[in-house]
Formats: sequence, C-alpha cells, structure tokens
Amino acid sequence: MHNNAQNGVIRSLVVSLLTLTALAACDSPTDGVSESTAPQPARVALVMKSLANEFFTNMAEGAKTHQLDNTSRYELIVNGIKNESDLAQQVALVEQMMAAQVDVIVLAPVDSKGLLPVVQRALDQDIVVINIDNRFDQGILQQMNISVPFVGPDNREGAKLVGQELAKHLKASDEVAIIGGIPGAFNAQQRQAGFEDAMTRAGADVVSIQAANWEQSKAATVAAAILSENPNLKALLCANDSMALGAVAAVRQAGRTGEVLVVGFDNISAANDLVMSGEMLATADQYGEKLAVFGIEYALQILDSGVAPADRKTPVDLIAAQ
Repeated sequence: MHNNAQNGVIRSLVVSLLTLTALAACDSPTDGVSESTAPQPARVALVMKSLANEFFTNMAEGAKTHQLDNTSRYELIVNGIKNESDLAQQVALVEQMMAAQVDVIVLAPVDSKGLLPVVQRALDQDIVVINIDNRFDQGILQQMNISVPFVGPDNREGAKLVGQELAKHLKASDEVAIIGGIPGAFNAQQRQAGFEDAMTRAGADVVSIQAANWEQSKAATVAAAILSENPNLKALLCANDSMALGAVAAVRQAGRTGEVLVVGFDNISAANDLVMSGEMLATADQYGEKLAVFGIEYALQILDSGVAPADRKTPVDLIAAQ
C-alpha cells in the first residue's frame, strides 16, 4: 500500500508539472518576440534657436505635425532658447537631452563653432546628431575627426537670388547696406556673401555692413544709424526677415518709404505680407516649416540603416511680388 500511495503522489506531481508547462507555453508569444524586445519609437529631440522668431515656431509646428503622423516611428521633444545668441543655454539644452538619453538630436545651432564640444560628447554617447539651418564649421569638424550631416539650403545661393532681384531696381554706383546675423554663424556669413555677390555684379556700392544678430529691435537701431549716416542710401539687405522688419520700421521712421528698398530672408508671414504690399521688395523662402522634418527623416534613416548619409541640400526660392 505504501508503494502504491507513493507512486500515486509521483504521478500527480508529473501531471501538475506537465499542466504548468502547457500553460506557460500558451502564455508565451508564438512569434518568438516578447513585448520587451518589440521595436520602440525613437526618441528625437529638436533643439532650435529663438522661439521668439516666427521662423523657428513654424519649424517646431512642422515637426510636431509630422510626428503626429508618425507616432509609431518616433517621439518628439521640442526645445528652443529665448534669444538668437544664447550659446550657453543651447549647450545646456543639448546636455539635458543627453541626460534624458534621447536617440536623436536635430540641432539648429546658434554658433557654428561653440556647440561642437557638446556635440562630440553626444556622439560619444551614440546619439545621432543632425545639423540643420546653420552649418557647423567644417574645418573644426575635421580637426575633431567627427562627422555631422548637414540638412539645409545653400544660403549663399538664396541670398544671391534676393540680391539679384534687388539689382533690377538699382543703377551702377547706387549705395546699399547689409545688415547681417551673428558674425560667427556660417549661414550669416554665407548670406552676406550672397548679397555681396549680387551687389558686385550690379556695380552697387556697399557703404556699410553691420551685424544685428538676427534680432528685429537691434536691426531697427542699426538701420536707423545707417540711414542717418548715408542720405543717398538706396537699399538695405537684411540676412533674415526679423531684421528686415526692423529695417522697414526704421525706413518708415525716417520718412523714406519707397525711397529705400528692403529685402530679407526666410519668408515669415509678416515679411511676406510686406512683400505682397510692396513695402519690402523680396525675401527668400527656405521652407522653415519643413526643415526640421527633413532632418528628422534623415536621422531615422541613420537609425534604421546604421549608415550616416551625406549632407542634404534643401530648396530655397525667391519670393517677390511680381
């Protein structure tokens, strides 16, 4: 009897173990992929310049709209700084995104050189970094032995288009002035060069080149001084539309509307309205609402393929009333 009872207990234990094994098999995924290993959306950080500038608010909105259509592909964190030249705050934002362990940083840098040390640290953390809007200094990138794809327009080409439109309204030796962005920014340098290309070809006399750091109020002050010092001035070429708005205000204040032409760059809505009304002559559209999206798509491609693509040139077009 003792042996029979013992055998019965053993049989019961074996049945119980088989039952538990079967239940465990039923609970396991049949495709061999557990929830923990299923692909997760990439975490993408967009770090921009001043959100007081409509160009960057448009950029942010474009990125948010794109993310809503691609929720399974990526999550989006949007950051911006208070003014166009706050390098320290932008460095801090990149460091915050590194601490948050994002997969991608799409960066519109305030300066072409000053952000590169923190960018290198992000790359060392295996974060994919995409440079948009303002190109990093290529010489320093080579010295640091790092590669960061640039996604953006040819700023020199865009500014030259605007300058050529202005040249149609100038005569040889007419006096003009250039109001530039942050001097250390590559896009500011390239836009100034594009304006100079067009003015040289037109035979115009560039009597003043001054920086207003992309800011409307500073541009208004700079433009007022240029207008006061140059009574024969025929045009102000501004490296972005925020500064062009400041220049238009200064021209109005000086009572020289229609006499001094103003051109810009970016095609923000306020500038577009002025172009259509004739108070500004022209601007350039670099499709700011799509620029971050171009960068994000490139970053996702890198994550999928593991291969960094070459720089990507994006469109820039002349906007004029005619």
